Amino acid sequence: MSFASRMIGTAALAVVFAAPGFAQTPSSAPAAGGGEMSRAPIASEGDVIVIYSDRQDVDPGAYSVISEEDIAEIYANHPAEILNTAPGVNVQMNSGQELLMAIRSPVLPAGAGQGSFLILENGVPIRAPAFGNVNALFELHHETAGAIEIVRGPGSVRYGSNAVHGLLNIIAPEPGGEDGGTVTVSANTLQRYRLDATRRYVVGETPMFAALSLTDDGGWRDASGVDQQKLTLRSLFKGADWSAVASLSAVNLNQETAGFIQGREAYRNEAISVANANPEAYRDAWAARANVRFEKDLEGGVLTVTPFAITQRMIFIQHFLPDQSTEKNGHDSFGVMSRYDFGSDMVRWSVGADVQAADGFLKEIQSRATFGVFPKGVHYDYDVKTLMAAAYAELDWRPHPYWSVLAGVRAERHTYDYVTQKAPGTTGRFRVAPSREDEYDLMTPKFGLVYSGFGWGTVYANYARGERAPQTSDQYRLQNLQTIETLKVETLDSFELGARGKLGPVNFDVAAYTMAKDNFFFRDSDGLNVPNGKTDHAGVELAVDGYLGAGFEWRANAAWSDQTYAFSRNVGGTAEDIVNGAQIDTAPEWLADLGVGWRGEALSIFASAEYVGPYFTNAANTARYDGHLIAHLRGAWKFSDSLEAFVIVRNLTDERYADRADFASGADRYFPGEPLNATFGVRVAG
Repeated sequence: MSFASRMIGTAALAVVFAAPGFAQTPSSAPAAGGGEMSRAPIASEGDVIVIYSDRQDVDPGAYSVISEEDIAEIYANHPAEILNTAPGVNVQMNSGQELLMAIRSPVLPAGAGQGSFLILENGVPIRAPAFGNVNALFELHHETAGAIEIVRGPGSVRYGSNAVHGLLNIIAPEPGGEDGGTVTVSANTLQRYRLDATRRYVVGETPMFAALSLTDDGGWRDASGVDQQKLTLRSLFKGADWSAVASLSAVNLNQETAGFIQGREAYRNEAISVANANPEAYRDAWAARANVRFEKDLEGGVLTVTPFAITQRMIFIQHFLPDQSTEKNGHDSFGVMSRYDFGSDMVRWSVGADVQAADGFLKEIQSRATFGVFPKGVHYDYDVKTLMAAAYAELDWRPHPYWSVLAGVRAERHTYDYVTQKAPGTTGRFRVAPSREDEYDLMTPKFGLVYSGFGWGTVYANYARGERAPQTSDQYRLQNLQTIETLKVETLDSFELGARGKLGPVNFDVAAYTMAKDNFFFRDSDGLNVPNGKTDHAGVELAVDGYLGAGFEWRANAAWSDQTYAFSRNVGGTAEDIVNGAQIDTAPEWLADLGVGWRGEALSIFASAEYVGPYFTNAANTARYDGHLIAHLRGAWKFSDSLEAFVIVRNLTDERYADRADFASGADRYFPGEPLNATFGVRVAG
């Protein structure tokens, strides 16, 4: 269905969303001289962050908060366009809504990419721990979010498996407040059209919030169109000593997928960049989630209980593999998160217990004729039932007005019940394990110190451990040379020093860290799984921003990292050996983002640039991508409090670059970056 048809079909809904009563647009800004930027490294202004990610602004550890105003103004069509404005984050856009992610890490594909980052929505995981999706960010409604929180490094003890390198929390706007809403419509020069609508309203005495996003993207490469729909609904209920927020979210994605282009620096050739060697590739996926967060005052403390449910299905062609098999997967999950916070101003305790059950499946079918070690037919066909149970305790002790100590520990058990529908054995490259049961135990401590006696902010020291149980695809999607065994739990130990605060007109957040990871599970250059890799990570991150007066504002962040293999692996043949101390591939040493803008009473202009430094594209460190620098410009004109027009120009200099550079089977391959393009939009509020 075309975007024009959808616009006609949703016209009545748009009128409802834009009904009178809303005071001003989410992206409204102070007039010239009217205050500081909304983006500040310190999250104390965001009570919603405290509620849904359960963090305080004095907690040790590095984190970033992207505000509702920035989300509206950046107007990201892809999660990478908003997330990469945070230090230490590197999300690579692939084709359509596909992506690979890095937070204080290399860009991680496959099971490592699925299981190394915990993705939350209003503080609740969007998937069961063992059923991750390396492209999971397309399942989130980032377009209309009220805030985005990024925790860099292992998550707190309140979150368990998968919060290894970091966690990401998309926070929807709260129900309540003044009735009203916004409708934003845009068109892009790359055949991309969007409608976003939000609405706050009351049903009876129940405050409600609703958000809808529709995208119709023709694709700038051949056969690469995307259709996507997202919906969020929230309700607020209150009693005498309790409250509850119910949330429902759903997303549907249908995309044609463009594959890699090949050849040294092929992305510099415009004709090659728009070509698609995999026109048959596609990805169809949908997901829905529901939860209710209950809070009740109890015996001098606060009890929080959140039951939740998840369902997800996906089918796609694995265009990035030689056999280009079709994969079908899905899982259904139900869980309950519970926590009790109590104590005095000096000593506060949080104790909690979580449980989550899931039932999932995966089937892989090769339709191409048999060639080499890739046989036609079913490669895998299995079901897995999982159960996660966890308990934790966290102490916040403040022995002095300037000092606080945060200490805690979390224990988890994961059980897997795997049943194969395909006969066990090895066919070509693929090994099917017999039906079996596995279990994994995790223990993740944390200890931090915070000092706030300087007057300008806080300094902290922090130790945290992150662990993850294997993804089901790690454990049961075997290759022919693998043995059938229980994999080890992946463990990362992180030590961190940092400071955040304000010096004069400048907000700042700086952190330095060192991390060691054991039992790193990944696929080597020969396509075989490595269950026991070791890596070392060290880095420094800085984020600063300020208001210059006369309407001028600025922000900047930079991250330096050194990420290396801490073991050796002799693969042999034409594959790539891994040498202890070598750089991990797809791990840029430098990442940076810079922006400067001006706001008047009606006109606002903001220019920004993002830098990705050079990086090796293979484990042998013989292939390399030279990095890139991309500039963007956006401007908006407010006709009134209820009407705003904006234009966003991305890749202002029409740089030829690669969103992802890779090396496989002895050849360079790339996902090319989008050329110069402009988005024109109108936002109406009422």
